[in-house]
Formats: sequence, structure tokens, C-alpha cells
Amino acid sequence: MADVTSVVVGATTVGANYKLSNNFTSDAGKERIISVTKSGSGNVTHAVLAAVYAQLTQAGGDGTGADPTGPDAFTIAGMGTADDTAFASGTDTVVYLRIQGNGTPNLTTVSGATLAAVCTFAPNK
Repeated sequence: MADVTSVVVGATTVGANYKLSNNFTSDAGKERIISVTKSGSGNVTHAVLAAVYAQLTQAGGDGTGADPTGPDAFTIAGMGTADDTAFASGTDTVVYLRIQGNGTPNLTTVSGATLAAVCTFAPNK
């Protein structure tokens, strides 16, 4: 990493970490952003999120990421709202989840909530 130059911005050194983490997203396989939208009337509740959590973290296949007979288990690594406020059960219409894993997550409708993949970050190793 001889081409790294330290650049001081305020009281921090930016160059010390430059190019150290840009070739991968994590060691947990792919990262995906999933939207959870309440189907029909109403908003997303704690009960809906609990059902979504149970579905996304349960493997329907053998967990290898290559099993065509079912979806694979994912880890939920983060949750947020579109306006960056705290989740309010029964108030928010869309919640975003950051999930990590390999294979295919189960994005079928659960508890009246529609799940959709917003984007995928794949490691570049």
C-alpha cells in the first residue's frame, strides 16, 4: 500500500484507512436492502416485523446457498426508515432491513407485508 498518502482533515487522518476496505462489503456474503411494506390498509407493526424476521432468518433449504429447494437463512444486520427516524409501530408505512447471507432470501408476502429487494451489495474478493 505504498500509494496511500495520509491526509489530515481536522483532527483525523483520512489516508490511513484509504483502500483498506473497498474490495468487499463484509465476510457475511452478500448484503441486501429489503423493503417491508404493509399490504392493503394499515402500517408496519412490531408483529409484522417479527413475522418478517422469522421468515428471513429461517432456512428453507439446506443453508448452503446452492440448494434449489428452498430459500436460505439470512442475518438481519440493520433496520431503518425512509426519513431516518426511529421505527414507530403502526405509524411507518415502509421499513428497510439490511440483511446478510448467501443464496436466496425468502421474499414472499408474510403477515400482510410485501417484501422487495431494493439493492444488493456483493463482495468483490
